[in-house]
Amino acid sequence: MKALSGSDKYNFNKLQKRLRRQTGQAIEDYKMIEQGDKIMVCLSGGADSYTMLSVLLSLQKSAPVDFELVAVNMDQKQPGFPEQVLPDYLTALGVDFHIINRDTYSIVKSKIPEGKTTCGLCSRLRRGTLYSFAEDIGATKIALGHHKDDIVETLFLNMFYGSRISAMPPKLLSDDKRNIVIRPLAYCREKDIKRYSDIMEYPIIPCNLCGSQENLQRQAIKAMLNEWDRRHSGRTEAIFSAMQNIAPSQMADTGLFDFSSLALDRTGDRKPYEFAENQSESTTVVAFPNQKINILEL
Repeated sequence: MKALSGSDKYNFNKLQKRLRRQTGQAIEDYKMIEQGDKIMVCLSGGADSYTMLSVLLSLQKSAPVDFELVAVNMDQKQPGFPEQVLPDYLTALGVDFHIINRDTYSIVKSKIPEGKTTCGLCSRLRRGTLYSFAEDIGATKIALGHHKDDIVETLFLNMFYGSRISAMPPKLLSDDKRNIVIRPLAYCREKDIKRYSDIMEYPIIPCNLCGSQENLQRQAIKAMLNEWDRRHSGRTEAIFSAMQNIAPSQMADTGLFDFSSLALDRTGDRKPYEFAENQSESTTVVAFPNQKINILEL
């Protein structure tokens, strides 16, 4: 950790408390952690997962329930991967951990043409391995380090490129119902996590599986949201809040809301419309061929 003094130390303490408070609130809102849980904390070697582990370790000391933490990293056999960084860090920290050795690198390189995005296949292979390992060690929850910015970016990625409204839920039951995924940093902003990570001086391991290839679609969405935040402070928070306040009847998904069964019901007294008492009513008769229509003028 960097040496801090004066205002820098004060600001760091505020940052640390904010991350802890936001994580604790997300855990409470979605009932992410319960008595006796064994949480498999997935570490990638990035700022997000390091921060998640740090905050969970802090919360574990004062939580109203007892739960266990075990760190897990998946060594995907990337050329030049610094395989001792995480074991050394976790040993020094005194945290129980496992390293899963899976050569997904060779699989991805053999399946994905050169120059194409490898992230999709890579994440599927990693997810399947982690799900299986969670069962093997008796973990009841799988903790991933996705934050609020990740969640909002995924919403727009799916809207723009997948024609669907979906994102990363803070808590997810896997399709086979054998695992529960939690995202404790769901309320935390990426900028706060990065600042915290920089001060803590974590041994960051970059993802080089695809030769530092960037997911261009996600980068475009990130740039768009950053510009919105610059022009209108709080835009990302507003979008995330909207995801928590969905009105199915105001959307257009026939599987989510039964539009076909909508029916009139005029059995009760009609409520007055807004400002109706301030409006005068008169009826004008307008002639059309072979019919008369009464038009109500308000």
